[in-house]
Amino acid sequence: MAGNSFGDLFRISTFGESHGKAIGVIIDGCPSNITIDEEFIQSELDKRKPGQSKITTQRKESDTAQILSGVFEGKSTGTPIAIVIPNEDQRSKDYTHIKDIFRPSHADFTYQMKYGIRDYRGGGRSSARETAARVAAGAVAKSFLNQFGIEIFAHVSGVGTIEAPNVDTKDLKALLELRETNIARCADPATANEMVEFIDSVRKAGDTVGGRISAVIRHVPVGLGDPVFDKLHADLAKAMMSINAVHGFEYGSGFAGSELRGSEHNDIFVADDHDLNRVHTHTNFSGGIQGGISNGMDITFKVAFKPVATIMRDQETVDIHGNPAIASGKGRHDPCVVSRAVIIVEAMAALVIADHLLKNQSYKHAAR
Repeated sequence: MAGNSFGDLFRISTFGESHGKAIGVIIDGCPSNITIDEEFIQSELDKRKPGQSKITTQRKESDTAQILSGVFEGKSTGTPIAIVIPNEDQRSKDYTHIKDIFRPSHADFTYQMKYGIRDYRGGGRSSARETAARVAAGAVAKSFLNQFGIEIFAHVSGVGTIEAPNVDTKDLKALLELRETNIARCADPATANEMVEFIDSVRKAGDTVGGRISAVIRHVPVGLGDPVFDKLHADLAKAMMSINAVHGFEYGSGFAGSELRGSEHNDIFVADDHDLNRVHTHTNFSGGIQGGISNGMDITFKVAFKPVATIMRDQETVDIHGNPAIASGKGRHDPCVVSRAVIIVEAMAALVIADHLLKNQSYKHAAR
């Protein structure tokens, strides 16, 4: 199976299945002498782990990260960093009823047809459990980005038809603290309460619901990305679309920008004190990226998540022989994934920016 690695210079490869002994990641290309704080990595994983509130799956995993290599006395050595996260609370018997049938909107059918075999226990490799490895790698990437002053913030901006008002992103640290005061992980407390009540009502009805996550990346230098196939926003889109349940990505003005005229949408440049190093734009419809290259403004984007496919209701389907069958919803599942996905979005964004920073450094070095 291909497609288990992401990135070019700052590259990760994840491994493991939902009900295997462990999941993990190998980070190759992390520069040396980067502070690797195990407590920080764990705090990031804690934001994604299951069983943290009534609106998430009740599977109990500590998601305890174990660093096996690449770190000495709290610093990266420049060699591959291997991190393993043991699985502790598998209930494989919860999945025996779907051993020979295909659950609607899951990867069961496509996986079976492509590989001729599938691990039906929790979805195996296609399970969102794999994203814990990405969060661990993203924490390392964030530590690398810290030395450049680059900040990343995401929060739940919508659930179902509930939409939070735009938040002021001038102080991302304050927004982060505000986000963590509620289990919806929305930076607007009033909307968060509404989201929690709605998600819980959907859960009690045996159903699921989708949502949206908005993100901003601040202090990105001008020049990250390339103008053709390696556009920065294209790599961000690939990163986000690789996350389980993601069905949409937009940056800057996104789809709303298609309703505007050029005279309304163009971002006008201003150079403070006639200094090219202090250029900025009055507006930011471009979302911090123009021609595939970062322009120094905040990079803004939004990610849309579909409703979780497993619902606590019977659904018509077919079995592995093509016969009609009934898929019954059992086990422990999220009624809405976005509150746990916030940290995954941040992690994937950090991996993209770290990779492009290293690419930019290699370009500049080669040009000398």
